[in-house]
Amino acid sequence: METKKTNWYKDAVIYQIYPRSFKDSNDDGFGDIPGIISKLDYLKELGVNCVWLSPVYPSPQEDNGYDISDYYNIYDKFGTLDDFKLMLNEMHKRGIRLIMDLVVNHTSSEHTYFKDLLKDPEHSKYRDYYIVRKGKKNGKKPPNNWSGFFGEKAWERLPNSDLYYLHLFAKGQPDLNWENPKVREEVKNILRYWFDMGVDGFRCDVITLISKKQDFKNRFPGIALVGKDAYINGPRLHEFLHELNKEVISKYDVMTVGETVLSSIEDAKLLVAPSREELTMIFNFDNTDTDNYLGVKYLERKFDLRRLKKVYRRWQAALHNNGWNSLFIENHDQRRSTGRFGTDESDTYRELSAKCLASAYFLMQGTPFIYEGQEIGMTNYHFTSPDQIEDVEFHNIYNVTRKNKFIKFIIGNHLFENSRDNARTPMQWDNSKYAGFSNVSPWLAVNPNKDKINAEDSLAREDSLFHYYQKLISFRVGNEIIKNGRFNDVLPHHKYLFIYEMTYENKKVVVMTNFSKKTIKHKLISKYNDSNLVLSNYSEHDESSLKPYEARIYEYN
Repeated sequence: METKKTNWYKDAVIYQIYPRSFKDSNDDGFGDIPGIISKLDYLKELGVNCVWLSPVYPSPQEDNGYDISDYYNIYDKFGTLDDFKLMLNEMHKRGIRLIMDLVVNHTSSEHTYFKDLLKDPEHSKYRDYYIVRKGKKNGKKPPNNWSGFFGEKAWERLPNSDLYYLHLFAKGQPDLNWENPKVREEVKNILRYWFDMGVDGFRCDVITLISKKQDFKNRFPGIALVGKDAYINGPRLHEFLHELNKEVISKYDVMTVGETVLSSIEDAKLLVAPSREELTMIFNFDNTDTDNYLGVKYLERKFDLRRLKKVYRRWQAALHNNGWNSLFIENHDQRRSTGRFGTDESDTYRELSAKCLASAYFLMQGTPFIYEGQEIGMTNYHFTSPDQIEDVEFHNIYNVTRKNKFIKFIIGNHLFENSRDNARTPMQWDNSKYAGFSNVSPWLAVNPNKDKINAEDSLAREDSLFHYYQKLISFRVGNEIIKNGRFNDVLPHHKYLFIYEMTYENKKVVVMTNFSKKTIKHKLISKYNDSNLVLSNYSEHDESSLKPYEARIYEYN
């Protein structure tokens, strides 16, 4: 019997856990599932009602678990399958749903199927499970000039063969061949296995890469991502996603959120339109690309609030009644938001500006996501040496800059501050030596500012960022105005003020924020003062101005 589908995700607030960095329970310096279980009451107190868990499957950890060798079990450093089932049960007891990471563009090179391929590339029954092509010039050159996301060529030669396999990420992450129906059946079986266990959905990693143009021709050369027109939003993408939805996902009361790299609004409309039955929502990265060029995070440019507001205007308008947005400012692949997006990392304004940013992104139409540590204002580590960093992406690109002076000139100064490890330092629970994450030296260094930025301190202070998020969540969940309302950017061209309305029937929520260190006067501010002030990061307010990084949220009929 099929489960009745509901729209529970529209009232969800999702907290992303990066398990190796969340909480170590057995003092091996590595976060684990029992550690997560020990902190579920913390998540319940924050008010979130869903968790997105980054990969916990068996993996050689070349890309921190995004290289999966077994889709049906748990990585031994994280615990056991019984630990996972206990965690899932304890989450559900607390009214917290769980979505997992679905990484099926590629497997690990340690997966049984790929290891079989390595033994006999010509005759392995799993050859067509991967994208394998003959090299040029008797195997001396790869099949084409494509490059991947980690600064490497996209092809690697199979040993003792003239054959190459495609890997759009690290060499240990061979791409699956979705043209093969057997691959798609394997993915459906993975979905059924976890859904039948009680998992509530999946975040679908780089899902818009699963379909490739089959000509495998050279593409116009460039600095990065040569061949992207052949492997992003490929010709059979929508067919594959609809097949998964129709045969598996539609049978369960679950949600999916797709990571859709370099996808446009028009792409998004196709992916999330309910009538098309593909994905529930997607992560678009237009908002996190407002402080870089061409969607390349290492090509930094000065943040301009007007660009961010334009992104929100476009996406809110495009998906209103046509789909559903995701709302986020951090994740495991992004540097920390404190000190980013026009906010300030200084002791004076750190929490004020973090509350301002939280107010701005949290109350639009869509499902908001909070990344671990975001709720206490964790910051970048400010790495200074490659020896401090574990991230495979960083090291690949760092090696490219050492060989190519032009690329080093363009992005070299921004490598450290944009490393993904900035968001992966251990969760700062308290001010002890290892921040309460562990009693031993962790897999990645603890940020030294754990003495003043930690959960223990945030829980103790009523005016902390944690308690501000708590109030935002309480106001948002079940609020029909936010869930169904139409977005209106009231001052689209103002350099510092972001004021928007969410209007539904005869009711309205107004969010007013000042993204600057200046007090900003504007005649529009006084317009809302006769309304019900729901929340603010200041205790006193001026009728016609907003103080530095001030945020106010009003509700009225």
